[in-house]
Amino acid sequence: MARFKIGGLRWGIIALVTVGTIINYLTRSTLSVAAPTLMTSLHMSEKDYGFITGLFQFGIMLQPVAGFVLDVVRLRMGMFLFTLAWGLITMAHALAGNWQTLAWLRGLQGFAEGTAQPGGLKVVSEWFPAKERGFAGGLYNVGASVGSMLAPPLVAWAILYYNWQAAFVITGILAVLWALLWLLCYRPPREHPALGAAERAYIDDGQEKHLAASAERPSLRKILCTRNFWGIAIPRFLADPTWGTLVFWLPLYLSKVRGFDLKQIAIFGWLPFVAADLGCLFGPFLVGVFQRFGLPLVNARRLTFAAGAVMMMGIVFVASVKNPYLAIALLCLAGFAHQTLSVTVITLSSDLFRQSEVATVTGLAGTAANLGALLFSVAIGSLVATTGYAPFFFILGGVDLLGALLLWLLVKPVAPISENNG
Repeated sequence: MARFKIGGLRWGIIALVTVGTIINYLTRSTLSVAAPTLMTSLHMSEKDYGFITGLFQFGIMLQPVAGFVLDVVRLRMGMFLFTLAWGLITMAHALAGNWQTLAWLRGLQGFAEGTAQPGGLKVVSEWFPAKERGFAGGLYNVGASVGSMLAPPLVAWAILYYNWQAAFVITGILAVLWALLWLLCYRPPREHPALGAAERAYIDDGQEKHLAASAERPSLRKILCTRNFWGIAIPRFLADPTWGTLVFWLPLYLSKVRGFDLKQIAIFGWLPFVAADLGCLFGPFLVGVFQRFGLPLVNARRLTFAAGAVMMMGIVFVASVKNPYLAIALLCLAGFAHQTLSVTVITLSSDLFRQSEVATVTGLAGTAANLGALLFSVAIGSLVATTGYAPFFFILGGVDLLGALLLWLLVKPVAPISENNG
């Protein structure tokens, strides 16, 4: 493991980012686990809940603003301010006396939490050589699954032993504590006093020179006119409704359709996110396998996305199986497949754009992703009472195949890449 012998500070940095991602997804998943309780306490329907989740997705669609801020004011202060904001907003959920107030708080939280992906990928692009970026990106994306996995038992415990307000206060405090830790510990590579000369040289030598940071500010017009951007953004638009369904609608599905109570949701609701954790690591691993067979890095990522899209077809059968535990197993396959392809397409931003553009590109692509999740969530909220969940599972089983096709048609590597690891 020569990469660790020459210094491990970059892995400590990515561990810090991973903890932040865990807390990000823990705070956003608190609502979904508490939803069965809130629907009674705040007198809201599935349609109201769909509006609430849609407003959150609208807020998080403003990722380009968050990404641009991170590119301009730099990561340390930008991530601190945004994380502090989402922690305080999460705690403010406890003050909501009706679902309308809750909806506006969710919109604000969505905007603040929009820094997670742009910030994480910007750290990866700056701190890791190209051959390690896939694995590093997979590690911090594990945080999304872990946070969503921790939410069912933690939130259920808070509700059962205290009340639903306590769940939001606890998760909000965790976000504030991480913001302070980030401010204390993070510095960019060129300024970090603990970064040794050997590790600094290793990082610099492994960066693609044509993707080095530019002194120019990111140009939104230039990015939006680039086919590589749309080759990332459209597949993300098609893929993210799956994650939105798991995060926002899984507890309600288990409660309303499968008859699970809060304790059963706490026991089984986290399992698809464990599978998603494995998908975060399987995606970079599969990229490395394809590269060892001689595929260039970008093609290896595209083929990995396609493999995840094929596995995603299993979600089509969730609504039709009678056994609820078989349905859970199929949802686990969906979580695994989604994160396999998701971490792969997200990492492409750092393979195709300059370091000074990565957060902006990731934010813009995140807008597309969250627009897809917003439209899908609103559709579920409006139609599930009359159509059931089956049509939505059917759609989720096929759209990633279209995304895989577009990834091959639109993305064009900017230069030959010969690294041996994904």
